[in-house]
Amino acid sequence: MSQLKDESELICIGCGATLQSSDDTKAGFLPFSVLKNADESEDLYCKRCFRLRHYNEVQDVELTDDDFLNMLHEISNKQALVVNIVDIFDFNGSFISSIQRFAGKNPVILVGNKIDLLPKSLKEGKMRQWLTERAHEAGVHPKEVFLTSAMRSDSVEALMNLIEKERKGQDVYVVGTTNVGKSTLINQIIKLATNAEDIITTSYFPGTTLGKIEIPLDDERVLVDTPGIIQSSQIAHYLTPKELKQVTPRKEIKPKVYQLNVEQTLFLGGLARFDYIRGNGKQSFVCYLSNELNIHRTKLEKADELYAKQRGELLTPPYKDNLETFPELKRFEFNVKEPSDLVFSGLGWISIEDAGTTVAGWAPRGADISLRKSLI
Repeated sequence: MSQLKDESELICIGCGATLQSSDDTKAGFLPFSVLKNADESEDLYCKRCFRLRHYNEVQDVELTDDDFLNMLHEISNKQALVVNIVDIFDFNGSFISSIQRFAGKNPVILVGNKIDLLPKSLKEGKMRQWLTERAHEAGVHPKEVFLTSAMRSDSVEALMNLIEKERKGQDVYVVGTTNVGKSTLINQIIKLATNAEDIITTSYFPGTTLGKIEIPLDDERVLVDTPGIIQSSQIAHYLTPKELKQVTPRKEIKPKVYQLNVEQTLFLGGLARFDYIRGNGKQSFVCYLSNELNIHRTKLEKADELYAKQRGELLTPPYKDNLETFPELKRFEFNVKEPSDLVFSGLGWISIEDAGTTVAGWAPRGADISLRKSLI
């Protein structure tokens, strides 16, 4: 039966999360209509566990920084295989740089998901090498680097085979930030590996509200699906569902090339801005962004005025109903010394070929912009 932490708190019997009806993105969510009539004598499951039991489907929930630290500490004290899912389209925003430290001596598989979003001309071998280099720069040394698409059952099956090979009879922890497609990937694994009637959520972790779900493996070990970790540096956290749908790629992105003169600006909707400040005359800049996101070119000297007048109008998203809460844009300047990508975390990137170029990127205050070695 459901368990009470105190006289007022009901606990999900499936995952151990405190049941709540205020936020469906957090662990333990249950609609108020169900929760208001509940008592401690009932077997209550949160929405996430209910959908797993009855529909063979995992839904992602968010994890706070403190919860994440507690979960990683637990992993370091176990013998397990750690599978870290990253969004290949948003590597910088979805990569957990501290994963190696908390994994301890446990092996880590780094999985680049959403491979289907990148241009088909990009060779997988080059991409794996690029991912390996970026991981090593952050002090992470994965046992394997694997590329997959949660939308393709063949690549998910290949990932399952790799996990089975590397776990060596141990439990598996799957970790990742929000919006990396982790739940879709887990659902594909469940679909391929089990029947709906075999899905049982029986794990209860006293003293935690992490909302973890244990999926039984053949040898009485488990694959532990953990909630998505919040990365506040991603632009996605400042967007409404309508806006997020527009900026999140759903199919292969089509690169857009812009020939810019010095002191010209590109607006990425009204969410971000790219300034070409100094360089060797006219240059080509390639934008890798959602095909649905509008890009507007203007002169640098007119950019501030244009943004002030056209934000929510010509420059969207954000839309009018989100302007009051949408943060002001913060400027970051970079001197490019080799072919590089200027990355707008959670949005995409702009590639810069010429060394000796100075550019600036603008993003909502709190979101991150970084310069990295070119992916493509």
